[in-house]
Amino acid sequence: MGALILCLWLVPALTIGLILLVGRPRVAEFLNLTAAIVSLVASLALILTTPHRRVVLADHFLLLTPLGLWIVLCVAIVYALASLYAIGYMRLLTDEARRLPGFYALLCGFALTMFVAPFMNNPGIYWIVIDLTTIVSAFLVGFEREAESAEAAWKYIIIVSAGLSLALLGIVFFYWAGTLRLGPVYAMTWGHLRSIAPASPKALLLLAFLLILVGLGTKVGLAPMHTWLPDAHSEGPAPVSAMLSGALLNTAMLGIVRFLSILTAGGLGFAGQTALVVLGALSLVISALFIVRQTGAKRLMAYSSVEHMGIAALGFGFGGILGIAGAMYHMLNHALNKSLMFFGAGNMMRAYRSKDMRMMRRVLAFYPVTGIVWLLGAVAITGAPPFGLFQSEIAILRAGMASPNVWAVAVMALLLIVIFIGFLHHFRQMYFGAAPTDDHLPQMRLSPWMTVPMWLTLIPLTVLGLWWPPFLWHFFVQAAQVTR
Repeated sequence: MGALILCLWLVPALTIGLILLVGRPRVAEFLNLTAAIVSLVASLALILTTPHRRVVLADHFLLLTPLGLWIVLCVAIVYALASLYAIGYMRLLTDEARRLPGFYALLCGFALTMFVAPFMNNPGIYWIVIDLTTIVSAFLVGFEREAESAEAAWKYIIIVSAGLSLALLGIVFFYWAGTLRLGPVYAMTWGHLRSIAPASPKALLLLAFLLILVGLGTKVGLAPMHTWLPDAHSEGPAPVSAMLSGALLNTAMLGIVRFLSILTAGGLGFAGQTALVVLGALSLVISALFIVRQTGAKRLMAYSSVEHMGIAALGFGFGGILGIAGAMYHMLNHALNKSLMFFGAGNMMRAYRSKDMRMMRRVLAFYPVTGIVWLLGAVAITGAPPFGLFQSEIAILRAGMASPNVWAVAVMALLLIVIFIGFLHHFRQMYFGAAPTDDHLPQMRLSPWMTVPMWLTLIPLTVLGLWWPPFLWHFFVQAAQVTR
């Protein structure tokens, strides 16, 4: 296990150095893609070889849990897909060719930070690594150096930094609670905090968790702290948008779930779960309102990310084996599906030379195959059968029916219908609306680098919708038992 973790960290780190040393775009593409593939293999090997329980390594510095390893796998999958897609997409930015090695070094560094965070056994170090993800990804959001990109990057840094400051204060309060039993100096690990929670002041534990929920919830993109997300996701390059949505948000959600387990150990599980359910339901409300009236292609996908992080929050908030299993399955399906949607949006934005969906018309007439794949992805992202998100959303709804917060089931079901109608209405206009104007008539041929990754997401999405593998269910059950 230690060797696999070392491989997962060292390969991207060495790749960053090689990319910057060589400084050639084509070599940088190859090195980054190689690092992504090796990382994916290492993450799969960790899932298959690590016992489905808490494993502590390196003198209590590293913690392996099923949920943490699952999030590492989701990050590795999105990183590999985004690296493959970036080869075709970033080559279109001819004015930025000399800066491409820097882009790939940053993309590799972004993945590295997300590979490190889930293994941190100290909540304070976990917070530091999460903050590093913000710093690295902010440069990626503003990579194209347009006014909108720069504004989005600054907005991202300011809002998320404010949220993480609240999260840090919550971690300090959790540590304070530990000093009341273990003395002024002790090793602050997830396990220690969980063990002292039953004897800690309830008010202090609840206040600490609420601060962390708001702080890390900002990073996750839960409403009403989501305001950075639509700008950052829509203004960054499409591969970066996929990484932000399919990988980063899951990594931040892990912290909320781990702190929720500490609160549960302290006898306040219902209060913490209710708070998480409320933010999840509010995220669905906000996303539904903005999805219906959206005009930007990537902003539409960004608000969809707010929606799906809200659904994952509902799953963890409902709790139980079914809720946690549904949320974990949702994380994987959303990572795949949102990568597909951002890849498709990036293709259409380059083809039609506009971010505005009102300029994208008769997609099937110009791109029949890619258009069908993107349309199927749109159906899938709304939670419709027979795709993976349908399975995970049904599991979460069933978990909600057995939870004390059953009211949120009705909210979720109603808003999913609204989002389905609103989302597909936009695609109806893009696919069957009036012909595009001469200024936005697509003439670009999409390279296989830009279309193959879409197929690589659609196929597993369909398989996971038609068949929930039994070995995954067993893994989720073990994860639920460890998480609680």
